[in-house]
Amino acid sequence: MQLATQLALFLDNKPGTLARVCEALAEAGVNILAFSTSDTVDHSVVRMVVSDPHRAVDVFEKRGALVVESDVLLVPGNNKPGSLANIAQKLAAAKVNIEYAYCATAPNAKTGLLVLRASDCKKALKVLNA
Repeated sequence: MQLATQLALFLDNKPGTLARVCEALAEAGVNILAFSTSDTVDHSVVRMVVSDPHRAVDVFEKRGALVVESDVLLVPGNNKPGSLANIAQKLAAAKVNIEYAYCATAPNAKTGLLVLRASDCKKALKVLNA
């Protein structure tokens, strides 16, 4: 489990926009480790954890994109019923709010990775490592 920097991009919700973002990162040698997107009428919010956040921010800013950095937790876990409930219960008991989270795992995989934004990421890290 570790703290990581998540980048949030605010992009036009149009065909090709995401492709250009991913292509720019690939050209800069930046790997996308985790990814989530949500849409509004005119824009998409793309959240990502990347292999080199400083380089990625530079890539985005040179292209005029609005990017916001925030701390998130990368929480590896077992792919079994109750794993997320256990994490949420521990954080609730410590009065740490889960602001949002995203994850994925293949159905037959034994483990997965949760990206979690908490009201206090450092406290959450301490609680989950205890």
